[in-house]
Amino acid sequence: MKKIPLLVLACIVSVILFGFIKADDDPIKKAAAQLEKWVNEYPQEKVYLHFDKPYYAVGDDMWFKAYVTVGPRHQLSALSGALNVELIDDKDSVKQSIKIPLSAGLGQGDFALSDTLAAGSYRIRAYTNWMRNAGPDYFFDKTIQIGNAAKNTVYTKTSYTYTTQNGKPVINVLVNYADLDGKPYANKEVNYRVQLNNKDVSRGKGITDSKGDLPIAFINPLQVPVKQGAITTKIKVEEKLTVTSVLPIRAVSAKVNVQFFPESGNLVNGLPSKVAFKAVGDDGLGKPISGVVLDNDNQEVTKIATQHLGMGTFILVPEAGKTYHAQLTYEDGSQGSVALPKALDQGYVLVINNNIINDPDHIAIRIIASPALADSEINLMAQYGGSVCFAAKNKLTNGAIAAKIPKDRFPSGIVQFTLFSAAGEAINERLVFVNRADGLKLAVKTGQQTYAPREKVKLELTANSPDDKPVEASMSAAVVDETKVPVDESDETTILSSMLLSSDIKGYIEKPNYYFTSNDKQTHDDLDLLMLTQGYRRFEWKQLMSDTFTPPVYEPEKTLQVSGRVHTSNNKPVANGKVTLFTTAGGVFILDTLTDANGHFAFKNLAFKDSIRFIIQARTAKNKKDVDIDLDNVGRQQVTTNVNAPDIAMNMNNTMLPYLQSSKLFYQQQIKYGVGNHNIMLKEVTITEKRKPVLENSSNLNGPGNADQVLKSDQFANMGCADITICLQGRLLGVVFRGGIPYSTRSPNNPMQVVVDGVSVSADYLSMISPYDIGSIEVLRSIGNTAIYGAQGGAGVIIVNTKRGNEVSDNGYQRYTPGLIRYSPKGYYRARTFYSPQYDDPKTNTALADMRSTIYWNPEIITGKDGKAAIEFFNAGSKGTYRVVVEGIDNDGHIGRHIYRYKVE
Repeated sequence: MKKIPLLVLACIVSVILFGFIKADDDPIKKAAAQLEKWVNEYPQEKVYLHFDKPYYAVGDDMWFKAYVTVGPRHQLSALSGALNVELIDDKDSVKQSIKIPLSAGLGQGDFALSDTLAAGSYRIRAYTNWMRNAGPDYFFDKTIQIGNAAKNTVYTKTSYTYTTQNGKPVINVLVNYADLDGKPYANKEVNYRVQLNNKDVSRGKGITDSKGDLPIAFINPLQVPVKQGAITTKIKVEEKLTVTSVLPIRAVSAKVNVQFFPESGNLVNGLPSKVAFKAVGDDGLGKPISGVVLDNDNQEVTKIATQHLGMGTFILVPEAGKTYHAQLTYEDGSQGSVALPKALDQGYVLVINNNIINDPDHIAIRIIASPALADSEINLMAQYGGSVCFAAKNKLTNGAIAAKIPKDRFPSGIVQFTLFSAAGEAINERLVFVNRADGLKLAVKTGQQTYAPREKVKLELTANSPDDKPVEASMSAAVVDETKVPVDESDETTILSSMLLSSDIKGYIEKPNYYFTSNDKQTHDDLDLLMLTQGYRRFEWKQLMSDTFTPPVYEPEKTLQVSGRVHTSNNKPVANGKVTLFTTAGGVFILDTLTDANGHFAFKNLAFKDSIRFIIQARTAKNKKDVDIDLDNVGRQQVTTNVNAPDIAMNMNNTMLPYLQSSKLFYQQQIKYGVGNHNIMLKEVTITEKRKPVLENSSNLNGPGNADQVLKSDQFANMGCADITICLQGRLLGVVFRGGIPYSTRSPNNPMQVVVDGVSVSADYLSMISPYDIGSIEVLRSIGNTAIYGAQGGAGVIIVNTKRGNEVSDNGYQRYTPGLIRYSPKGYYRARTFYSPQYDDPKTNTALADMRSTIYWNPEIITGKDGKAAIEFFNAGSKGTYRVVVEGIDNDGHIGRHIYRYKVE
């Protein structure tokens, strides 16, 4: 069999590549040139966040380090200077949003998870402004569970079965109620409400049995796909105590969707082809199936069965005039039939073996063609992130050609093989994941394997290049008590699974880190299944070859800036107008500039903190103020449906049970000594049921509307004040404002505590909030209402509840007089420093029981030229297995991850 000549066997820039390719190799030359243009004009950034823990509890601090790379070599990005990070709840509402500064592609941040935050499944989404051009499919997006052991006394476990009634699907749910220790809530009254796509579809009530079980059944009446569902239950555990639980619904049927994927795109009559298939349940997870493939005469062709997470393969040689279907048996014993794709009469099949037995260091390639194309010319190209690694042109002999390519010519990651016709049309594609030992080699060493509680630990870290030479690397390290925080490593999102896999292909990937936990043949085979069944569309060849590049909408955000346009009332530009930007936050800050001929202005290279308030004033060249200012506001990034919805935990409390048990004890210790991220400073809080909340989105610890005064948005939304404190002056009973700071007449010398969406903020923060974003304000002045806030509420409390979802105004600024606007842009978040107790310091409070789960977090570890670094910390007070996770990157884009464990006894 004729072999393909290897024209290029290294990922190099295409302009160099074609010094070795003949001028008449037009299809390859054009494809490589277009790839080079795409890479240069649309460099691809990737984001990865390393977290200290895989899940959290309310009251915790969530710590993370950001790694932002650009291009196929994963080099740290200098393209963007800012990263947007968002905490999003299960209703696709952004709960917290920060912008962190990037220095050479690195940054760090944190979220304080207030103890007023509802338990449930959340998402962390991270992206640069430039990444918005590629779309949210390529953002960093991770589902994280946040539990609540401090105040929650009811833990649920749910299971689902599916039946039909009068031809309609019926969802049967069994809910078990128990306390933190597993004791069932027997014979308790429960009211429930079922919502699908935010619409009520069922209501009811019942009594739990002796095991704490309650059956719930409902019919799905919707005629559209269910994207979101939940069961809200209220169980009466005591006479005056009702506890609400929200149970996610991931599936409304037992339906399994089965798709077939011929290896290089199409089945061709008379040619053998590997066919991959994937069976996905209504919950988005892979399901096991088995069956047979039959032809149109119902003759068995081959047997099939899933191999890994609903995926499998079989070989098929389709015959002309025949069609094929699969007769399948599903996990529940039901059966169904699914048609296979129709075969072409003429075409090519690109066959790739990435896991050759006894030759794991090569990739075998074979191209076969129909008889009519047996002597045709073909062009084959392999590219990684737009960088050409392999290109060849040849003529088929007797309808086939073959070659072996050494894997060391490719970097680790997804390589896209494309077969072009002689006319330059992309006709076949095949993805291959190359997994080589070319990453950053990290190692951790301690002086001993066993330590005592609260004993000092020194970790020695080393970083070496793939060829074992010491390198300077930026790393982050998390030390966690694994006894309290058990983790399934295959479910984790790591720097390897994110940078090499998830960031390059669309769609949900189940258990992404499974493919990096071992290096055996089975894992390689399973990863190849994923490549055969998962979508990959960073670009479309047709669009690329026709040179129809879509101009970018979003520019790289190098630094912060304020820009806009000044015009007259009839929209004529104001040229040479004077524009002044000033603020009094942290002292007086003033900048001036002039508009250009089109009325445009810009204040560039700014660095300011989040929620700062600017005043922008504009005048004509003759100092007239009758002008309008329009700012170049970049609209908010839309929150799309969670692509990782299958990761939402159905029984989160059981998954996190060890962590929640330890979290509750730790929480109680912090409350006792008045430390930690908590708003409740009392020993015990009893929340009683209210018939009907006055306000829907209240964070009032007394309960919604339980205040001395309540103002809703309709009372001040149209006041037209540039500063909400001006509008509130005289409208809040017993409250006066001095310099924008509220004081209660009952405590005139101490400012009132301001709480925004459950988070305590500085007293002057109120003047920074746009009136259009406020849903309601609650004023607490009497001792009966402020007591629950302890010492924080001694001078009174003003609670601000912002609007949710589409209630929030998209205006980033307020115009309240000609030539003058107020603007509160999103500034840089200043990351906090992780606190680690120093037990050799006599000032450290040793009376506090040290029950930390995150023992140590450090996002700023830099190895020297010798590739070494060292960190020190003290163990917590509890015994167990401590897990050290180190991740990092060097200057050449090599990424690495290392796990180390030691005992505390």
